Amino acid sequence: MNSFLLKVIASPIAVILSGWLFANVYYQNYYQAMVVGFIIAAVGIAMEYILLKKGTLWMSTIADFAVSVLLVYIISNMFEGAEVTFFGAILTGAILAIIEYFVHLWLIRSGKTQKSPAS
Repeated sequence: MNSFLLKVIASPIAVILSGWLFANVYYQNYYQAMVVGFIIAAVGIAMEYILLKKGTLWMSTIADFAVSVLLVYIISNMFEGAEVTFFGAILTGAILAIIEYFVHLWLIRSGKTQKSPAS
């Protein structure tokens, strides 16, 4: 649950920051960046549950980067008035991947990646 709250807060903030920092990322309205961030958070939680365990830190982080780049590029360009180049999506994905790396590291070290057996 902590990971979910962290992602729901950090992902939209990272996408909004990307819009401020990079000329290749433009959102006409804040809600557009927030929707992209929320979608990335939801997909990231699902990917964590499926992929993340001890020994898969880098694989999970790289997978998060790749999926984030594609989601940012595709979803952002579906909004009217928003414009994100592929390079802008890569830069945004890099920011998100850095955040994900530390979240994954924390989850692995705290033992929160252990899956409980089905009852």
